[in-house]
Parts: sequence; structure tokens; C-alpha cells
Amino acid sequence: MPLPDTMFCSQQIHIPPELPDILKQFTKAAIRTQPTDVLQWSAGYFSALSRGDPLPVKERVEMPVATQRTDTGLTRGLLKILHKQLAYKKIVDLRELQQKWKTLCLPMEKLKFILKMDPVEDKVEWMKFLALGCSALGGTLHSAMKQACEILTEDPEGGPARIPFETFSFIFTYLSGLDPDRTEKETILFLKNLEETVADRKEGMIGVSDFFIEDKKKLQYLAI
Repeated sequence: MPLPDTMFCSQQIHIPPELPDILKQFTKAAIRTQPTDVLQWSAGYFSALSRGDPLPVKERVEMPVATQRTDTGLTRGLLKILHKQLAYKKIVDLRELQQKWKTLCLPMEKLKFILKMDPVEDKVEWMKFLALGCSALGGTLHSAMKQACEILTEDPEGGPARIPFETFSFIFTYLSGLDPDRTEKETILFLKNLEETVADRKEGMIGVSDFFIEDKKKLQYLAI
């Protein structure tokens, strides 16, 4: 004889009081981040949440602008997530970077492509990887530095995207060193000019407009 269906009433089912808010925040995060693989991203989201780690969540929905997404599958928003998750370590184990990359539903072969720009063994200096990511996003040194400023700035969205000159100089020098068409002398001259004409009168900060304007002046100077 089959057992009767078990009936449950609301008093029998305990719903944790924090569950509605957790699901609400999760839904908002998924909408902002727009992961291509919701299940894979969700596993990473709740894993980070349980450990109290930075969540793999974009600050806002990114518009599908051509300059935001390249054949690497990477966007400024996704690179900014990685920065929030890994920058504090300074030196990052490649296995952890791969896991974070996978959580964001990014193709592993593209990560390998970026790392080939400056091969490493099993660890990577985070700021150098960020620079490589910005280069993959921007394509040119100009565009890479623009991406770096907009990722690292503490200015509000749409602001001047200022970062410390020291940080700007580190990234610019590193990427310049990987460019066979740019000499060390050019790099030193440009940074010296930028520091003297911009950083010194802006409390050691450099914004996107400062870089583009000053770099155009430098190029004109070199052409004379």
C-alpha cells in the first residue's frame, strides 16, 4: 500500500531570516556582472561569500562597447574584479589566478596568451599582470594606460581617473620595456616631463587627460 503524501505546513519549514537578503544581493550581483556561465560564476560567488573574500561582482553593468571587449574575452569591469580580489597579495600564485579567471567565465587559453607577453613560472607580480591585462584591453600603450587609470582610480565614474604618479610610472615603464619600438631614453624623457609639468602641480597625481595631452606634446617634440 503506497504511503500517503506528506503534507507540510508553513510552521514545519524553517526559512533562515538572512536568506531573502542573500538571494536579493546575489540576483543584483548576477545582473550587474552578466556572467556567460551563471552556474560556474555562482559557485565562485558563494564560495567567496562563505570565506568573506571579495566577490566576483562588477560595480555596474558594462555597456557592450567595442573598446571594452577584445578577443581576450576580457573587459575593464572583469579586470577590476580581479584587481580587487588579488591586488592585496602583490605576488599571486598562478593556480589561484586561474581559478579566479575561471570563475569569471573567461577562456583559459586567453589567460595563457596574456601571460606569454612576459612568461613566468608559477607566480606573478600582480601589478605586472594588471598591466598586461590593460595592454590586452587597450592594444596600444596609450590605451593601456587609460585602462589602468580607470581601473585603479578612486575618483567617481566619469571623473578624471587620477592615480599616483608612482603607480603610473611603474606600469608605463614596465609596458614600455616590452615594446621593442620604444627606447628607454624615450620612456625616461616622457616620464620626467610628465612629472615636472603635471604631477608636481597636482599633488603627485596623474589623470587620463594629463597623459594624453602630455604624450601628444612629447611626440611633437620628438618629431622636431
